[in-house]
Amino acid sequence: MKTGIIIIFHNNENEMDTTFFIEQISQTSNLEFCLVNNDSRDNTYELLQDVKEECNNVSIVNVRKFKSDMAAVKAGARFMFSEFDLKHLGYVSVNMLNIKDHGLNDLMELISENQSAISNFENKKLKKKQTLFQSIFSILDFLKKIVEDNHFINLQFQKNL
Repeated sequence: MKTGIIIIFHNNENEMDTTFFIEQISQTSNLEFCLVNNDSRDNTYELLQDVKEECNNVSIVNVRKFKSDMAAVKAGARFMFSEFDLKHLGYVSVNMLNIKDHGLNDLMELISENQSAISNFENKKLKKKQTLFQSIFSILDFLKKIVEDNHFINLQFQKNL
C-alpha cells in the first residue's frame, strides 16, 4: 500500500520549476501524488499537466471554482481514495509555504528525501484525530516533526562525543 500526497496549487506558475518537480517526483516510488489546481488564473494547470505527463505516480484534480484549502484537500482526498488503495494520505497547500524562504523546490526535495518516513507515517506521532478520510495528515507538520527529531538526535550524538 502506498501513501498519497495531495499538493494544493493556486496561481503558482512563477514558483514552479517543472523540471525539478519531475526530477524529485521520479525519485519517489512509494508515494502517489495528487496535484490539485484550485482555480488558478495563470498557467499553473498547464504546468501541472506537464508534470503529470512525465511522472506515472501523479494525478491532477482541477477545481474550477476557488475553494478553501481544506475543501480543495477534500476534493483531492475523494479522488485519491476512489482511485488508489492508500495506507495514509498527506496534504500540503503551497499557499502555506513562505515562498521566499522555503519554496516549492525545497518542499519537493524534503518530500523526496523523507519518502521512507512519510511512507511509514504513524498517526500517533502527530497526535491528530482520525478524519472522515482515514488518516489525512499535514505534510508540513510531519516534516517539521522529522526535522525536530533529527536535530535532537544530532544534538544528543554530539553531546555524547
